[in-house]
Amino acid sequence: MIDTIELRGLRAMGICGALPEEQERPQPLEVDLDVEADLGAACRSDDLADTIDYSALTAAAERVITAERFVLLERLAERIADEVLADPRAVRVTVAVRKLRPPVPQALATSGVRIVRARPS
Repeated sequence: MIDTIELRGLRAMGICGALPEEQERPQPLEVDLDVEADLGAACRSDDLADTIDYSALTAAAERVITAERFVLLERLAERIADEVLADPRAVRVTVAVRKLRPPVPQALATSGVRIVRARPS
């Protein structure tokens, strides 16, 4: 059985962008995670040890955003997926990453990517 842990709206400041000014200072980024895992044991036991710790997931995503530098949102999303899938209970993850102030002249609220990665069979 596959269930989903949903984490929405993690915000952190990070270096990500192809423009020179985007590499000079951090900008606000937002991340959503859908982590697929068998949560049956946690449903039965009501014990944190039987699930994936949400705090650990968000801390890992925040650490990638704040400690690493990226040109592409695609690479940032991939690195977050790598960290999530390091937990053997996570079988698949969807990572959405958005720039909250995209550097375009149009009135664009956000720009972003969404990737899906699964644990190799």
